[in-house]
Amino acid sequence: MQTISTDTPPIKKSETLIRPGSSLFAEAPDTLEFKKRRKRLTRKVSEAIADFAMARSGERWLVGISGGKDSYVLLAILHDLKERGALPVDLLACNLDQAQPNFPTNILPEFFERHSIPYHIERRDTYSVVTKVIPEGKTYCSLCSRLRRGNLYRIARESGCSALVLGHHREDILETLFMNMFFGGQLAAMPARLMNDEGDVEVLRPMAYCAEVDIAKFSIALNFPIIPCDLCGSQDGLQRNNMKKMLADMEAKMPGRKEVMLRALMNVKPGHLLDKSLMSFET
Repeated sequence: MQTISTDTPPIKKSETLIRPGSSLFAEAPDTLEFKKRRKRLTRKVSEAIADFAMARSGERWLVGISGGKDSYVLLAILHDLKERGALPVDLLACNLDQAQPNFPTNILPEFFERHSIPYHIERRDTYSVVTKVIPEGKTYCSLCSRLRRGNLYRIARESGCSALVLGHHREDILETLFMNMFFGGQLAAMPARLMNDEGDVEVLRPMAYCAEVDIAKFSIALNFPIIPCDLCGSQDGLQRNNMKKMLADMEAKMPGRKEVMLRALMNVKPGHLLDKSLMSFET
């Protein structure tokens, strides 16, 4: 069945129906190390879903799939939870093809078909918009992300999905925290659950507690067909990469700091900060 939309509005009939097929874990390595990592990731995703009351029975989630390691692992764990009856929502995998040069359009459809995963793929040429607006040598990420997110919200609405589910993990959250502090003058990170500005689609991050190293090794073990980002990944000196290196250096010198910093974001004491809007100091 044809499952790829172009720049015309998506049609629900273009979605695949789930059929009996191979599990995402059918060829998983039978090793103690892999089993421990799978258990740890599954536990942390389940904890985040429970802690932030993400799942409501009968709803439908749009799972954003970029072709990177994070989104593949997210999809695998969510489907595993659903197959075991631990996640009472329907899942629709979605890739927004942004018309980046050399993007292999066959990889994701073949992957979804092979594993009988319901999916929707839509092509929108945001690449031309980004490269036209942003001067050469400047960072594309911000505009690219806004355009992608706007399209994914629309697809969620048109597909009857209440939530857009993304593969951001612990390191993404910590990097955002430091970027906002260093460059934005704000004490803010990525929330695990957030309603969009229109108030009709939630953004969920079930892997908020998951360590990137576990995700990377898990993805390698399952041999996911990774698609590199030629747009952002080709640019040197991105501030997020600097934050990633800083956190890695900190973790190497003081093991366990990342986990402690994540816990700190869950243990905020507003009265010990300097934001005057949080408390009245009028005499």
